Amino acid sequence: MFNKVLIANRGEIAIRVIRACEELGIDTVAVYSEADRDALHVKRATEAYLIGPAPAAESYLVVDKILDVIERSGADAVHPGYGFLAENAEFARALEERGVTFIGPPASAIDAMGSKTKARELMAAAGVPIVPGTTEAVETIEEARRIAKDEIGYPVAVKAAAGGGGKGFRVALTEENIEEAFEGAAREGEKFFNDGTVYLERYLPDPRHVEVQILADKQGNVVHLGERDCSIQRRHQKLIEEAPAPMVDEEMRQRIGKIATDAAKAVGYHSAGTIEGMLQDGEYYFLEMNTRVQVEHCVTELVTGIDIVREQIKIAAGQELQFTQDDIVLKGHAIECRINAENAAKNFSPAPGMITSYREPTGPGVRVDSGIGPNSEISPMYDPMVAKLIVWDEDRESATRRMLRALGEYEIGNLTTLLPFHKAIMATEQWAKGETCRDLVEDKAWLKATDPPAPEVPEPVDGEEPAPTVSQDYLVEVSGRRFNVKVVGPAFGGGGGAAAPAAKKVTRAKRAGGGSGGGGDALQSPIQGTVFKVLAEVGQTVEEGALICIVEAMKMENEITAHKAGVVKEISVEVGGAVGSGDTIAVIVAADA
Repeated sequence: MFNKVLIANRGEIAIRVIRACEELGIDTVAVYSEADRDALHVKRATEAYLIGPAPAAESYLVVDKILDVIERSGADAVHPGYGFLAENAEFARALEERGVTFIGPPASAIDAMGSKTKARELMAAAGVPIVPGTTEAVETIEEARRIAKDEIGYPVAVKAAAGGGGKGFRVALTEENIEEAFEGAAREGEKFFNDGTVYLERYLPDPRHVEVQILADKQGNVVHLGERDCSIQRRHQKLIEEAPAPMVDEEMRQRIGKIATDAAKAVGYHSAGTIEGMLQDGEYYFLEMNTRVQVEHCVTELVTGIDIVREQIKIAAGQELQFTQDDIVLKGHAIECRINAENAAKNFSPAPGMITSYREPTGPGVRVDSGIGPNSEISPMYDPMVAKLIVWDEDRESATRRMLRALGEYEIGNLTTLLPFHKAIMATEQWAKGETCRDLVEDKAWLKATDPPAPEVPEPVDGEEPAPTVSQDYLVEVSGRRFNVKVVGPAFGGGGGAAAPAAKKVTRAKRAGGGSGGGGDALQSPIQGTVFKVLAEVGQTVEEGALICIVEAMKMENEITAHKAGVVKEISVEVGGAVGSGDTIAVIVAADA
């Protein structure tokens, strides 16, 4: 077994790997960016090393600095987690050259499956069904237009060959959209994976996203641990996962399990891995292989009782699997909700910020994987996931009730998260029926309704300064019964003594807060980030909903659209510039103004 493992990652997955190492008696080494000096994974590891001062978002990708820490710390193995360098074959080879074990598959398997086009070609040759489309990269927009029209048909999916996690995935519903989709997928592929090549495949309008977890040791033993359903997504990125999949019976489970193990054997795979696929109308298609541990591995652990991360480490150390396919039995049902720092009511806009109070749910069948606590900062430079909430119970209905209970217990002070969204979707009939809920996730009116109502505060008479207000929660007792009460009113002055003078007579009431633009001429940014692209010009006439600019935040491109129809009078941002939440992006006036 290893003596010391370096974790080339951050956040909850770094904590998850540290826990597995501690149980195996292995010392751990954390690396951190300057933005992560006070992160929990830094405090939890046996040793920790700074790999700045590169920009925080890039620090974990600087291979030379991680190799330097390996040498300084004496680590004899590296666990990459997921993302960052987890599927970087050159990094795996660099470790091998130095006699350091990569806790993952061989570089040859990463190469074979890391390119989606190579993987599709390999799987097709092995007899594994793939989604109809190209098995080679599409070089130009002209070629993409021809293939989409003559060979695949619309709608068509345009995907980065090295993509994953929803990055580099665009959909062209018609020929009018193909150029935008091609350029967007190529741009994200280059940005996140240093590979701008793309390929095309048939876009399935409402498939179930079903994936199979596999474990393979270096002795040639390969098993699957059943399937997970990850159909509830936004922007092709997963929000909720569950195991087993609600629409998969035992016959289908055996069929897709064989597809997964055959795929792993075809590339000489060892380690933990996941075969992702699409299930529609009883047909299962290979989509891609993730040559790493998945974010959602937790639900499989709960229904099988197998610690996937620990097995991954043992496999890397050369140990043989201690169970066979016949030993694996799925028990009960598990659900995972990704608790992202996003505002679902504003079309899942990123919502970075500082956490004040923090309390995780507990109790039977409840698990939280997180890397945060009180006073943790959720930075706009990283992925928006704050934590994963996972529950288990004897069946899907019971697990759903347990998840609702756990969501109600979760407290993350001062941070906007997807907790309200998850509560809302778990209470729907669509979820109860095991549907994909795609109509809800894409329904802006339904999403807006998940936002808790803001308190109403008085608006002053025109020309008068508004009275300062505060909102305070109190626990009160009336006739022996306790009530939680929110009081909104004039602020107290002088350090909490007498109340401020009462506000003068008001003419009407309005809701506190407000959306982008607030109904006036100024279009305000709903998020903090970096301006990636400006698409509008001064003097341009735009309709409500027209695309004004794209702001990059928390590893996502966010489209900022016009809040009203009119003429663009002013553009207040430029490409590459920073923008804060509430900053004015543009001024749009009525056409006849």
